[in-house]
Amino acid sequence: MTFRQITVGVALCASGLLTCSAQADIPIAIAGPMDGQFRDLGAQMLAGAELAVADVNAAGGVNGEMLTLEIADDGCDADKAVAVANQLIGKNVAFVAGHFCFNASIPASEVYAEAEIVQISPATTLPKFTDERPGAGVFRLAPRDDQQARVAGRFLAENHAGDRIAILHDKTAYGKGLTDAVKSVMYDLGKSESLSLGFDAGEDDYRYLVSQLGLENVGVVYLGGYHPEAGLIKLEMDRQGLDAVLVSGDALMTEEFVAVAGPAGNGTLLTYPLDPRDIAESAGVIKELEDAGKSADRYALATYAAVQAWAQAANAAGDTGYEAVADALSTGTFETVLGALEFDENGDSNLPGFVIYEWRDGTPRLK
Repeated sequence: MTFRQITVGVALCASGLLTCSAQADIPIAIAGPMDGQFRDLGAQMLAGAELAVADVNAAGGVNGEMLTLEIADDGCDADKAVAVANQLIGKNVAFVAGHFCFNASIPASEVYAEAEIVQISPATTLPKFTDERPGAGVFRLAPRDDQQARVAGRFLAENHAGDRIAILHDKTAYGKGLTDAVKSVMYDLGKSESLSLGFDAGEDDYRYLVSQLGLENVGVVYLGGYHPEAGLIKLEMDRQGLDAVLVSGDALMTEEFVAVAGPAGNGTLLTYPLDPRDIAESAGVIKELEDAGKSADRYALATYAAVQAWAQAANAAGDTGYEAVADALSTGTFETVLGALEFDENGDSNLPGFVIYEWRDGTPRLK
């Protein structure tokens, strides 16, 4: 199933957790990878969306009306994303928090723009998403990959100037785009890689790839890609005795990476936005999520913030219409779980950029 609905406010009213006088009547949506290899990331988004809708409804809703939550599974697939976007149009949603993967967010954004539905992605980092946005109602909370590349490229050039560096990517636009940007920053700082290779995502055997790294005697591996392959590659590096540091991007900020790599994942570095646990405004929501046994990781909080921002904009505009809310989002300041939030003329947010974390004993720690 790719599509379902949760009437969060009504469910809480029925359970006695809320005192409610009206049934929810404004549909909004969460769209992301609810199944498949990235389902843990979709679960983060869903946890944040459900709690945000419940909290908005508990505070009186949007312009006095309650929210319902439509849940769409795009599988991080472009065709599927377009299909569920069109389904959401049929559900008359006023807002979509999503999608996660760029290859779902970008084609879906064209559908939403034409239908005049506001979209805020909590996770899409590819610059093209907002640089070429098809309408004024497309926004993002995630920092951009070019910001991520500047942090990673400078770190590699300055902290590993004497090491042989291998650059790997999974041949996706995200992975290759990230590594290309990192290499550009490195080159500007006078450092170049010793080896650059693409690999096929979805494989379960990377012995030959890792043996090539060993033959090149690399000291650092920078990987553009996702956590399943990164975990397997790091595990194989450990098996072959390749004592090289693995450095990667924000896609490795998930416990699923550690589940795959095990103890071999210790010492892996990644670029990621500042941990929301270090943001004072997030403490209450983190506690609510954890008390409910739900994920309180970045994408849960970013999705919560996306719903917050839309709801505050709609309340400020006194309307849930596309133009009114898009204008309010473009010009306002919103108090969210991630701090005070504003959007620039491209639809990019002012939230803190990337820093470097290290996986150590199953926990990501600020480097």
